[in-house]
Amino acid sequence: MDKLSLSALAREQLELAKNGSAGRSAATVFGGHTHTLRQTLIALVAEQDLDEHDSPGEATVHVLQGRVRLVAGQSSWEGSPGDLIIVPPARHSLHADTDAVVLLTVAKPLTER
Repeated sequence: MDKLSLSALAREQLELAKNGSAGRSAATVFGGHTHTLRQTLIALVAEQDLDEHDSPGEATVHVLQGRVRLVAGQSSWEGSPGDLIIVPPARHSLHADTDAVVLLTVAKPLTER
């Protein structure tokens, strides 16, 4: 069994985001394209966005640090540390109101792997 510190990884990724030109950084925590479950830690500097994109399927965004907004059409959901946002099955974007780190969890059906 493996164990890792999400807090330490969050600090590392946020530092990379702050020092990078895109204002964001991400690392796969668990899984990948050959697994059903994939977890990705995403760090965004304040006022940065993950532009609108298609829904990855069943997914959640767990806010670890900062404040974010997930926007889908006319609807939006705000998240702060400890909040779990269910990703809607529609095109959406993610905006960091402050420096933020989230854990994106996606479950891909076997037919999509």
